Order: sequence, then structure tokens, then C-alpha cells
Amino acid sequence: MQPTTLGDVSFWYADIGLPQSRRPALRADAQVDVAIIGAGYTGLWTAYYLKKAQPDLRVAIVEKDFAGFGASGRNGGWCMGTFAWNHEAYARATSRAAVLQMVQELEATVAEIARVCQAEGIDADMLPTEEMMVATNPAQLARMKAEIAHRSHWGDGHRIRELTQAEVAQRISLPNALGAMVVSGMARIQPAKLVRGLALAVERLGVTIYEDSAALSYDAGEIVTAHGRLMAPIILRCTEGFTAAIAAHKRDWLPLNSAQIATVPLPPEVWAQIGWQGHELIGDMNNAYCYCQRTREGRITVGARGVPYKFGSKIDRDGRPDAETVRRLTAVLRQHFPAAADYGIDHAWCGVIGVPRDWCATVGLDPATGLGWAGGYVGVGVSTSNLAGQTLADLALGKTTRRTGLPWVNRRVRQWEPEPLRWLGVHLMYRLLHIADAREARLGIAPSRFAAFGNWLTGRH
Repeated sequence: MQPTTLGDVSFWYADIGLPQSRRPALRADAQVDVAIIGAGYTGLWTAYYLKKAQPDLRVAIVEKDFAGFGASGRNGGWCMGTFAWNHEAYARATSRAAVLQMVQELEATVAEIARVCQAEGIDADMLPTEEMMVATNPAQLARMKAEIAHRSHWGDGHRIRELTQAEVAQRISLPNALGAMVVSGMARIQPAKLVRGLALAVERLGVTIYEDSAALSYDAGEIVTAHGRLMAPIILRCTEGFTAAIAAHKRDWLPLNSAQIATVPLPPEVWAQIGWQGHELIGDMNNAYCYCQRTREGRITVGARGVPYKFGSKIDRDGRPDAETVRRLTAVLRQHFPAAADYGIDHAWCGVIGVPRDWCATVGLDPATGLGWAGGYVGVGVSTSNLAGQTLADLALGKTTRRTGLPWVNRRVRQWEPEPLRWLGVHLMYRLLHIADAREARLGIAPSRFAAFGNWLTGRH
């Protein structure tokens, strides 16, 4: 089944329309108080909180394409507010109490995003809901129970509960579901609507966004673009998966590919079979997991890793996935939602997320150079970027707050290995994850050791 549209950035832009014109590029040298590289969620949230805290501050953003071109306009629309990294790694560097504080701060981001959307008139199709991670064999069920116990230990227990097979069936028809982990306090969004509305909101506050203005290089005090320099005592890099495109940062964060498909709007009789009235964010307990949402107009989007990584940290420009990736995503759709199997795929697209070597997100600022950064969200950036923006704003303004003491602040890890080692490592990891899933589906007894080895190989756990 071939999609009607491939690439064109994402379905979310097909839904609302790509920008009809671009904001002016930086054409001459300019001086501001804070300069930001990247007009995605992180850069825009940072600019928003900077201007809210100090309205007279001169803030400008340089963006290589248009605001929201990257993951902010392509993601799965899961606004989660959850901690998705290695708790123990953060705790070793700080303390358990600091990690628990970060868990609480992340949980608050969903309500904060909703508050800003209401205050700024941003219609992002934001709908409060829950995450439902479904187990379809005994091995997945065992892994799910272990995940519930682990996350409860790290302060998320009040949000998590386990559903039985019958309780899952009351909500949604998913073949072979044995149970599910449900996490409350989340929201479904239309990603491109959120990033577009946020860009307009920061412009109303007086922030200048220079589009078509790629940062060719940057150092203390200045960003160099093709037609001018943007100079500032504080420069914040908010480039997430596109960080590898900056020569000096090619091995800092690996640009990991993720892809999605969107069905045509499904008729009422199909939804009567599927259920899903709560619009839960649906995933599974596969090692190579998927992520799905029911959209505003009654489509199903399905996302997963396709070709996980391109040699040399190359990045697609137009979000066009390969045929094998589309085939895999369509297979996931048919597996989980057989009632939708005979309906067309309207759109398929892909993008990149930023992955640090230890798979743990960071925010930081070096006071000596004025250079800051945030990112490495590993696929949970919709809400995490909000906390990153709040934290970067505090750091840039020299404030000491509860956020500036969180364990991800000024965390630095080693770079990824040079090629071909990082290509081999990432592809081997995903190969092992798929082998593990196949063995678990066939044998269905205990979580496969292939997955544990694959994750260890690349530092994921």
C-alpha cells in the first residue's frame, strides 16, 4: 500500500499547510543580548521565557529552514511529561533526591504547555489523555511489570497503573493484548500547530526569527551565517537532531531517524470496531517500540524506527522515508489495528531526534564563554523541551532556581565513536532489538537477552 504523499516535511504540515512565505533571513551583522540557534520547540520556549522574565531583553533566533522544520513539526504528538532516561546515571552524578525533583518538574510541563496555549491563543489540538503501553506476549508482560516497578521506585508511581486484558478491551480493541501500563497526566497534540503558534507568540513578544539563516559556525560572542553575523554575549544551541550538521559538533549527538504514517480519515464503523474513545497515546512493549495516536479528524498515525541511522550522520531534508520503512510501519498498523488495514495510507514521513552517547538529555551554559545548549531528548522532546527552555532561560539570566539545580544541568558525556563504528553499533543494536522481539513473539516466555546486549552495546541502558 503506497502512501499518497511521501515526505513534504510531515503530515502535520499537510494538515495545516506549509508556510507560504519565509521570515527574512539575516542579511547583515546584528547585535542582541541573547542569540539562539534553532527555531524548534527548545529555541522558541527559551525565547518565550526569556522575554516573559525580562521584556526589554533583545533576543533573536537563527533558523536554517523555517520555524518548526525539524522534529518539532514532525513528531508523534505525544506530550508526556515523563522521565525517559537512565535514572541511575543521573543519580550517580547528583543524588536520588535531585532525580525525583526532575521527575516532578517534567510532570508539570504538560499543564504548563496547556497554560501557555490558552494564554497565547494557540490551537494545537491539545487533548488531555493517558499513555497506554500494551503487552502482547508473556515476555512483554514481564518487561511491563518490571517497568512499572522501576518507575514507581523513581517517583512516578502515582501516575501509573496496570490494566488487565479485560480492562484493555474495554478501552480499545488490540489483538493479543494481555495487559497494559497506563500513565496519566499526558496530552495529545498536533505538533506543527504547537510550534507554529509558539513562533508567532514569541514574535509578538519582540523576538526576531531569522529563517533561511543556517549557523555555519559559532563561538563565544558570535554566530556566523552566510550573509551576516549575529553577535551576543549569550549564545544558546537548540538544534537537537540537527546538531550533527554543525561541523564542530558532528559526534556530540547522533541523529537517529524515526518515521511515521497517517491513514486516511477512518469511517465511524471502523472506529466502532476499534474503540479508542479516550484518544490514549498507544504504544507497545516491543523492544523496537511503536507510537500511535488518534488524530483530531479520525486518522491513525503510527510511528517507529525505520532505517535508524544514516552513515556519517547524514540527515534527510524533505522527510521522505524509504519503501522498507513504510512497509514496516504498515505492518505495525495492520497488526495492532486490523480494522483499519483496508484503508489507505495518506502520508509517510520521517525526521531525526538527538541521541547523546549515554542516551540522557542535557541542558547547560558555560558562564566563561556564554555558550549554552539543550537537547538530546531521545524522542520525548515535546514536553521535555518546555522544561529545557525554562531552564536555559534561568541560566542565561544568571538566576539560581530549583530548575538550575536539576541533575541534567551542565551534564557532559563523551562523543560518539567515529565512523564506521557508530553506524555499525547503532544498526547492530536495532538488529538485535528486532531479533529479540521475534524470539519473544515466538517463544513468549521471558525477555530476550539479545535486547539487553543491544542496549548495552550503544549505552542505552
